[in-house]
Amino acid sequence: MDRITKSLLEDFSRQYELTDADEDKQFEAFATYLSLSRNYSESIEPASITTGDGGDTGIDGIAILVNGALVNDEDEVRELAEISGFLDVDFIFVQAERSPSFNAGKIGTFGFGVADFFAQKPRLARNDAITNAASIMETAYSFSGKFRRRPSCRLYYVTTGTWAAEPELVARIDALAQDLRAMEQFDEIRFSPIGANDIQRLYTQTKNSISREITFADRVTIPEIPGVSEAYLGIIPATAFLSLIEDDDGELIRSIFYDNVRDFQGYNPVNSEIKDTLLSSDLKSRFVLMNNGITVIAKTMRVTGNRLSLEDYQIVNGCQTSHVLQLQKDSLDSSVMVPLRVIATTDDDVVGAIIKATNRQTSVGEEQLLALSEMQKRLERFFAAFEVPKRLYYERRSRQYNSDATIEKTRVVTLGNLIRTFAAMFLEEPHRATRNFKALLDQVGTTIFAEQDRLEPYYVSAYALYRLEFLFRNQTLEAKYKPARYQLLLCFRLLLPLGALPRMNSHEMGRVCERILHVLYDPDESARVFRRAVKVVAEVANGNLDRDHIRTQPFTEALKARCAAGQFDPEILE
Repeated sequence: MDRITKSLLEDFSRQYELTDADEDKQFEAFATYLSLSRNYSESIEPASITTGDGGDTGIDGIAILVNGALVNDEDEVRELAEISGFLDVDFIFVQAERSPSFNAGKIGTFGFGVADFFAQKPRLARNDAITNAASIMETAYSFSGKFRRRPSCRLYYVTTGTWAAEPELVARIDALAQDLRAMEQFDEIRFSPIGANDIQRLYTQTKNSISREITFADRVTIPEIPGVSEAYLGIIPATAFLSLIEDDDGELIRSIFYDNVRDFQGYNPVNSEIKDTLLSSDLKSRFVLMNNGITVIAKTMRVTGNRLSLEDYQIVNGCQTSHVLQLQKDSLDSSVMVPLRVIATTDDDVVGAIIKATNRQTSVGEEQLLALSEMQKRLERFFAAFEVPKRLYYERRSRQYNSDATIEKTRVVTLGNLIRTFAAMFLEEPHRATRNFKALLDQVGTTIFAEQDRLEPYYVSAYALYRLEFLFRNQTLEAKYKPARYQLLLCFRLLLPLGALPRMNSHEMGRVCERILHVLYDPDESARVFRRAVKVVAEVANGNLDRDHIRTQPFTEALKARCAAGQFDPEILE
């Protein structure tokens, strides 16, 4: 392994608390993280997508994206099918080799493992991670009637060598792709060889903010506005606009689209009209008159003549138009112009106001603008106020902490995880955390993220998950209990002698949270309580850890009854 790649691997392993793992395991996690980052803009927990071990069928990492979300559980697929009414599925497979060369035999083994993964009668032995991924795959295909397109299948073969497209390797890859196409299950099959130079480039991209330079000649300057350093309104050739939304490989940069507003809706009636306009030789020149335009907000903008340099920017309105333009880029020519608004500001209130105003013109739900609420901003500040050993980082917006190398990424808390952990630990609804997440979203603003709520319970539940995941990572707790992680969080709280929970906005709730944190901050005591929680969950489950059994309200009630009958001694909180 070359010196630069080794240094990046060490940096990655430190941030994700993998320094105690063997180098081959670190590299598997590293390769899977980089491969998924090309397709997914949210924070990633590498341990949840690595599969390399005995029975890995030649696959070191599997990530399954459904409607743009990374799913780790078949219940999440069902939930997304119910919420969205459709499914867009992408399968991502990774093989990681530390060797400085691409090996045709190992590429063949990798391809055979992927084909076997989709086989109705698989021939290879599977470990738990592969088995879980296969169950997610089977669940996704059971909803094939909701597919807007057949799933995509993307394979990444990662080594520390240099890809030179040797004929033998290219032939092996072509044969692999042909075998997968013969299954007639995929809309797209793509094999990407990734070498040392690619590793270094991809890792740098995950750390640095995106910067681009465009020619924006046909523009007018918007008069001075408080909180805005400069702003321009005009039109730009669609072919030039693509440079803002594509990476060096011509792939869409998903992280630049404001994820809490709306994802690409596919070719619904509106997007189909945009597509038809671009495909029509008579209409494409009128595109600039028929489209509402695209809004870009950048933290930094430099102007040199007709050239604009943008850094750390987001497309906050125009997601649908951007996706269709990229999908139909082969039909674009100089006659297609795009209305463009470019704004430079670092003021969060200005950014929030622009996002809300521009997206009011489309059917964006209130919950999708959640990250802009004052409650979310207060939570972000509250999490950051703890001293470093106890600090977590609440990620209101996608990847906002990725560029900070000083932050351990295992301490980053996403909005979705916070909702789930809080509901499990304080609302006593662990069965809804995965199986009926929509029901939790419906509680936002009332029993979840209510403006008058104290902030401590949210931090406590997030810290409890952080501590629990650490115990799973270092194998203090068996991985087979991971599907019951939200039940374990509730059990942890119930095993402590706290009495009935006070109101969420009361001073007493703050004192209760301090008592829970007293245990969580102590690694030995918190591990002891979690081990006890595992025993209780196992006892109530009576050996049946099947998701259909433990993720139900009757199981939650049985768990609460068992905890009430056997709490720890009060001395644990002293």
